[in-house]
Amino acid sequence: MSDFKGKVIAITGAASGIGLATAKKLASLGARVSITDVNEALLTSEAAVLTGLYGAENVFSKVTDVRDRKAVEAWIAETVEKLGPLDGAANCAGVLGRQGNRATIAEIEDDDWDFVMGVNCKGILNAMRAQIPALKDDGKGASIVNVASVSSLYGLEFHGAYTASKHAVVGLTKSAAREFGRKGVRVNAVCPGPIETPILAASMEFAATGAVLPPPLLGRIGQPEEVEAMITFLLSDAASYVTGQAMLVDGGMLP
Repeated sequence: MSDFKGKVIAITGAASGIGLATAKKLASLGARVSITDVNEALLTSEAAVLTGLYGAENVFSKVTDVRDRKAVEAWIAETVEKLGPLDGAANCAGVLGRQGNRATIAEIEDDDWDFVMGVNCKGILNAMRAQIPALKDDGKGASIVNVASVSSLYGLEFHGAYTASKHAVVGLTKSAAREFGRKGVRVNAVCPGPIETPILAASMEFAATGAVLPPPLLGRIGQPEEVEAMITFLLSDAASYVTGQAMLVDGGMLP
């Protein structure tokens, strides 16, 4: 895909996993990337790598907690100042929750519910509220991709807060697609199955995954780059007639 040269793309959750894979790919295709994450050490390290490869004029990074609306707005404002108006965004920041894999609906604590909904749901809202006004208005169409989950379409046991938050991501995505479609803005969600990321590694062992999820038909855990490929497609001009969709990248978990 050669249509990313010079395009400005903002990416949340970009210090690891799907967000990092997306930032690397888009930068390699000529995009100017603005990356953010709450993990300062990882973000600084990965930003240095990208800057070394593609130049400081094409990479901007800023530590941001997506739960903080003003912080997200400041990140986007600085992005526009340094790189220019946005052509697109990939909102990849997400958490499973501190009680993941062990709390039933009856056992979810308020603080864990607020934490998960804050990052996964309000974080997406904060990102889009800042990104949409910053999109380039050149008539060529802009694109936002929100990372949801297979559990956006499936009731995942012992992950009630996570499941609810990811259902909300799809709802926000579909609403935004309807609201801004006539302005040429496309908004889609990607729904990954189990992907080999820090979230998966830190929260559950692979054996436990099979206990709470249908096994993927492909019989393996996915890689961040396999989700990145869908994100990159949805951000590209090749997906110019695709909007309001929740695209599964789950190895056939929900065929």
